[in-house]
Amino acid sequence: MRESVRKVGQRFLIGFHGHEASLDVKRMIRDFAVGQVILFARNVDSPEQVADLVRELQSAARDAGHDLPLLIGVDQEGGRVARLKEPWTLWPPLRVVGEAGSEDYARRMGAALAAELLACGIRCDFAPVVDVDTNPKNPVIGDRSFGGDPEKVGRLGAAMIRGLQESGVIACAKHFPGHGDTEVDSHLDLPAVDHSLSRLEDVELRPFRSAIEAGVAMVMTAHVLVRELDDQLPATLSPKVIAELLRGRMKYGGVVVADDLEMKALAKRWRPAEIAVLAAQAGCDLLPFSADHGAQVEGIEALIKGLESETIRYADMDDSCTRVRRLKQRFLLPHRDPDPKAARLAAGVGERWALSREIRERAGLPA
Repeated sequence: MRESVRKVGQRFLIGFHGHEASLDVKRMIRDFAVGQVILFARNVDSPEQVADLVRELQSAARDAGHDLPLLIGVDQEGGRVARLKEPWTLWPPLRVVGEAGSEDYARRMGAALAAELLACGIRCDFAPVVDVDTNPKNPVIGDRSFGGDPEKVGRLGAAMIRGLQESGVIACAKHFPGHGDTEVDSHLDLPAVDHSLSRLEDVELRPFRSAIEAGVAMVMTAHVLVRELDDQLPATLSPKVIAELLRGRMKYGGVVVADDLEMKALAKRWRPAEIAVLAAQAGCDLLPFSADHGAQVEGIEALIKGLESETIRYADMDDSCTRVRRLKQRFLLPHRDPDPKAARLAAGVGERWALSREIRERAGLPA
């Protein structure tokens, strides 16, 4: 396999359809050395099935000669964004955790999420949301946020990050530099934020600073046009936002993952090839294409061509690959394939249901 193909494959995060590993996802792992897979509700049936699926995916990577395990992740926030439903524990939305107001609850919930994910072989949770919910008309964040107070969002987000990562699961603070004060869902179109830099520093960026101080291993970008930072490109595609602000001024050294690059905020304006190249040039390390196999291939081939034509700098590619490898070495080793029986036993155990009820009661809600 060409070195350029291997390097590019390390940077892609792909999804697929079905409860078993599709031929397409296996080909991507084999032919393009893709190193990351994201699971959705469409991939989930039972704890045993998820564990078997993870084993199948990891086996495909081993057979393809990967020297590190696949990073397999999921959006398991609690509330309405939770890909693992019953028999796994049903957690309240982060808004309820915010109303309970306890760092201990946030940390313990993070640890409990980690326990259920680890039992299935999933070692990355794209959570917590650290957007500050300041706009009641926001159609996509709302109760996914801890609330409207940036100090509380940062404090509880940092606690949940510690709970996840101290238990061995990668946490991901999202959606940088803030999706809380928008009135458009970036799944459907491109939102814009028009705040001054001082307002951004006081509100939107504060929880991300807390997450970075807590050692968050991954930060996810937002497909939001923040005009004060870049009036041409949304944050995911903007070197001014990723390279200059997040990497430079905020001194973040971990892995930057883009939000799904198939979302219409981007897909209405650029082809998958253009999106992949722009996101890489902006400084995103991991490039997710969640469902469309054609878009996945187009994005990967564009990055290979960009690397070989030096549109993408080798030094930047090496830096991203190094960050991803370090993340995997820290959280994925030593590797153990999940045991389907253990995955079933870990799903929804009594003490985790009790914690979920306690958080609701502390927030003044029925258990």
